[in-house]
Amino acid sequence: MGVQFCFYLPKKPSPAALPNGLDFKIESSQATVILIHGLTGTPNEMKYLAGYLHRRGYSVVCPRLARHGEPLHVLQGAKWQEFYQSVRKTLREIPSGQKIFVAGLSMGALLALLLAEEFPQRVAGVSCLSPTLFYDGWNVPWTQRLLPLAYYTPIRYFAYYKEEPPYGIKNEAIRRRVHDYYKQASLLDDSGVAKYGYPYFPVTLFCELRLMIQHLKGKLPLIRQPVQMIQAYEDDMTSIKNSQFIYDRIPSQEKELILLYDSYHVITADQERGNVAKKMGAFFDGICARALSKNPVEIRKETLCQI
Repeated sequence: MGVQFCFYLPKKPSPAALPNGLDFKIESSQATVILIHGLTGTPNEMKYLAGYLHRRGYSVVCPRLARHGEPLHVLQGAKWQEFYQSVRKTLREIPSGQKIFVAGLSMGALLALLLAEEFPQRVAGVSCLSPTLFYDGWNVPWTQRLLPLAYYTPIRYFAYYKEEPPYGIKNEAIRRRVHDYYKQASLLDDSGVAKYGYPYFPVTLFCELRLMIQHLKGKLPLIRQPVQMIQAYEDDMTSIKNSQFIYDRIPSQEKELILLYDSYHVITADQERGNVAKKMGAFFDGICARALSKNPVEIRKETLCQI
């Protein structure tokens, strides 16, 4: 990530018709999966998983987080609570009686955990993909350590990080496509953000993410549903310490941490996305099967898997 400064962003109008997200419904399905994309990302990040889970028999919904797809100056002013309300609203719209699973990528994983804590009777299980509590991956620049200084100064309103290779993607073909878009991007051009996400990351959002993380840390000991963590060993943005931090602090009787060895941060679209989908599907299937069992047994599952 390279730092850039801009002291004036033009106030552009919001798109007239912004897609809400992905929605794959199955009328006869007894379970719905909410997929949550990452900060500055788009529902397209979750499209492969959505298709796989839908074919497996789940209804799937992937909401667009608040202000995402809007001009950068609109997104820049967002509060983390707005992002949470986006997914909270989605959950509350699912008919009662439906089993609900929640999965999220990066910041989306944190939102998924918050839903599990607030709705313990509705959320049956959680899958955290590359959860982001602290940016400590191998591609994070040293300037990231200076961010706490920006939280308390006006500079946070004018500083932006620009995404740089490998963009969380190890697959070279996908990375080239992302690079072709990002290399032409500028702070003054918002075209394509609804489809591809934002090439620039406002520092104000780092401040909001930090506040969300502080809020979530106090909630982790209250989460008792089955929880799955999947993360790349070579995650370029956030190390596996993030998943381990969550794993160590949730009292869930069923939890698993799965490591991938041929991916970077965006594991929903990278080389092992097929394995990610299968592991998530199997995790949710197992919860459903045990719920249907006449004599379900108490299971404590703590595993460290390698793919």
